[in-house]
Amino acid sequence: MERKTRRVYCGEVAIGGGAPITIQSMTNTDTRDVKATIAQIERLTDAGCQIVRCAVPDAEAASAIREIKKEIKIPLVADIHFDYRLALAAIQNGADKVRINPGNIGGDDRIEAILAAAKERGIPIRVGVNSGSLEKELLDKYKGVTAEALAESAVNMVRRIEERGFENVVVSLKSSDVKLNYEAHLLAAQKLTCPFHIGLTESGSAERGKLKSAVGIGALLLCGIGDTMRVSLTGDPVAEVLFAKDLLKAAGVRKTGIDLISCPTCGRTKVDLVKIVEELEEKIKPLEAERLKQGKEPITLAVMGCEVNGPGEAKEADFGVACGKNSGLVFQKGVAVKTCRPDEIVENLLRMIENA
Repeated sequence: MERKTRRVYCGEVAIGGGAPITIQSMTNTDTRDVKATIAQIERLTDAGCQIVRCAVPDAEAASAIREIKKEIKIPLVADIHFDYRLALAAIQNGADKVRINPGNIGGDDRIEAILAAAKERGIPIRVGVNSGSLEKELLDKYKGVTAEALAESAVNMVRRIEERGFENVVVSLKSSDVKLNYEAHLLAAQKLTCPFHIGLTESGSAERGKLKSAVGIGALLLCGIGDTMRVSLTGDPVAEVLFAKDLLKAAGVRKTGIDLISCPTCGRTKVDLVKIVEELEEKIKPLEAERLKQGKEPITLAVMGCEVNGPGEAKEADFGVACGKNSGLVFQKGVAVKTCRPDEIVENLLRMIENA
């Protein structure tokens, strides 16, 4: 399924309308600490972050956006809760997008003031619905947090905005419950044509959060839902970006670098395949980074442990090896090119990748 959405721009980054899915993260520095926030955004940018969000809890943080913007290379989203005046200040200080929460931003007069400022600057608004801050009337209507309540909150706010002639909108619906999160997106996607920012809220620690994100975000990606995304993990936000890149690659959405395919091994495996794969995984990292820098086409690398599926998988990959008893049959672009000892497999595959 491919969900068709209209396109909006956050700075120079396109969101929706067929544009590639972008990776976002959020700083966990004190936004008022300009130096620390800039340093973290630079690390995020180097990791592959394309849009960054900063918390704006007070007027000093809103003012800091002006100085931060001078030193960073990617668009900045101001994260606003409760006080609509902070949204106006963030826009005035150069925010490329403003996130508002239907559950706490207030009435129509406040929304109209934000829309007027955003329209004047030509920046989008992100409607950010969160299961932890739903409107009281929806909680009462649905007897708590449900997929229907999340979707209705998002649809209602987007409609309120669009009725006022403003269509430069991105929407997000986030829950820490994977199934609820998924169902809310399916419901909202039937009624909205604006781009979706996808993710889970408070997904957890690095280990647990990655697992939940792989299921929750991956399911949405495979449904064709998602124009921009954030993996939320407790800890260094750089880890969010690195895992988001892996997740997009695993879902087949972003084909970049080197896709290493390897079998799980079984009783037929007669070489130390785990050692071979671990060595390859480490040694292809600089090669992958260089290929990305040069804009080269992605390649697949298959390392297989036996003669059952091995030759077929290795033959289908750009480069691969099918292992037998104390040997490996090396393939290049579907052609078997040589047989080598197990301790020569890594060297042979790396050499072919370097020359590709």
